[in-house]
Amino acid sequence: MRSLAAFFLFLAPVIPVQAKLLIVTIDTGQSMNGIFAGHEELSFRIKLVNPSATRLKTAISWQLKTDENQPVTSGKEHRTVEKKQSVTCIINQRVKNPGFYRLEVSCATENETQTHSMQAGYAPEKILPALTSKPDLGKFWNHARRELEQVPPAFAVKHQEKLSKGKLDVYEVTMHSLDSVRVSGWYEVPKTTGTYPAILRLPGYGQNMKPVALCDDMAVFSFNVRGHGNSQKDIPGKPQDYWIRGLDAKNTYYYRGAYMDCIRAMDFLISRKEVNRGNIAVIGGSQGGGLSLATAAMDKRVSLCAPAIPFLTNWEKYFRTTSWPEMNNWVAAKEHRTWQTTLETLSYFDTMNMAPWIDCPVFMGIALQDSICPPPTNFAVYNRIKAIKEYHVYPKANHSLGPQHRNLVFDWIRMHFHLPRKSK
Repeated sequence: MRSLAAFFLFLAPVIPVQAKLLIVTIDTGQSMNGIFAGHEELSFRIKLVNPSATRLKTAISWQLKTDENQPVTSGKEHRTVEKKQSVTCIINQRVKNPGFYRLEVSCATENETQTHSMQAGYAPEKILPALTSKPDLGKFWNHARRELEQVPPAFAVKHQEKLSKGKLDVYEVTMHSLDSVRVSGWYEVPKTTGTYPAILRLPGYGQNMKPVALCDDMAVFSFNVRGHGNSQKDIPGKPQDYWIRGLDAKNTYYYRGAYMDCIRAMDFLISRKEVNRGNIAVIGGSQGGGLSLATAAMDKRVSLCAPAIPFLTNWEKYFRTTSWPEMNNWVAAKEHRTWQTTLETLSYFDTMNMAPWIDCPVFMGIALQDSICPPPTNFAVYNRIKAIKEYHVYPKANHSLGPQHRNLVFDWIRMHFHLPRKSK
C-alpha cells in the first residue's frame, strides 16, 4: 500500500503557488518614525509595485480609524500600474485629537485582493488620560514595603562554574521575598576586582530570564519574579494566568508580590560590595517594562529606568484597544465580579498612576504597530513621568524591538554611567 500511494503521489500534478501580482506597502511618508506633531496633517503613503509583465488595474479603498476602531474618514480611487512600474498614493488627513490612528487599505486587482494597515501617532506627548488611582495608593504600597522588610532575604549565592567562562563569573541567586516566597535569578559580574554599575533585568510575561553575557563592564542580574523561570519553587508558572491570579482583591493580587520581588532584587544588588550603589539601572520589555517602571517608582535606589513596550499601564485604555478573552472570562465567571471592581483593583498596579513618583531618567522603547501593549498606553505612563525622559519609536515593529533597541539601551546606560561606549 505504501508503494502504491507513493506511485499516485508521483503522478499527481504539481500545482504552483501563485505569487502575488501586486506588491503593496504602506508607510507614514515624510515622518520617519510614524509620529506627527500637533500642527501637521497625518500622512500615509501607499506604494503599489507591479513586478509582472502585465498592466494591472487596481481599485484602492481605505479607511482611517482611531485606535479604538472608530471611523474617521474613508476614500476610494483607481490606479493603473504599468508592467515593471510602481505608483504612489498619498493620503493626508487633518485630525483634532492627540492619539493613534490606523489606516486600513484594500487593494484589488482582477486576480486578487490584499488588505494592509498602518498605525501612526498624532501629538502623542499630549495624551494625558486621567489618573485612576485611589487616595490610599501610596499607603497601600508603603504597607507592602514594610511587610517585605519583615522577611529576612536569606540571600544564597551559588557559583556556576560551567557558565563562568571568559570574563564573567555567573551565580545563581535565591532569596526570600514577600510572604517568604523564594525567588531566583542569574547574577553575572566581571571577574576583575573593582566596583561596577549594575543592571537589573526583569522578565516579560512568562519569560525565563537566563544569563546573557552582554557586557564585561557592568554587573547584570537577570531576575525572575515569582512563577517565572527558576522562581517556581513556591509559586507555579503554569497556567500562565498571572494577571488574573488573586485579582478579586488588591491584597491578594499576583502583582503585589511580583512588584515586591523586584524591590527584593534591588536589595540584593545593594548588598553586593562589587556594585556601585549609585549606578543601578532597571530594564525590561512588555511585562518587564511595566515591572521596571513600578520598581523605579517605588525604589529611589534606581538610577535609570529603560522600559520597552511596557505592559501593566493605563488599564482602562488597554481593554478598549486590545482583546483578551481570558480577562473577559474571568470577570464573567463569578457573579460578584464586574469590570468596575476589576478596574478598581487594577488601578493599584497601574504604572500610569505610579509614574509621578519616578525621579530618575527614563528611556522608553515603543513599537508603533504593537497590538499587545498598544502605543497609547505607553504614552499614558510616559507623559506622567516628570523626570528627564526620552523615547524611541520603531514605526513598523509589533510586539518586539529586537537587538537594535537593546544596543541603544545599553549605550544609553553607559552614557549616564560614564562608561566607554562598546563597539558593535
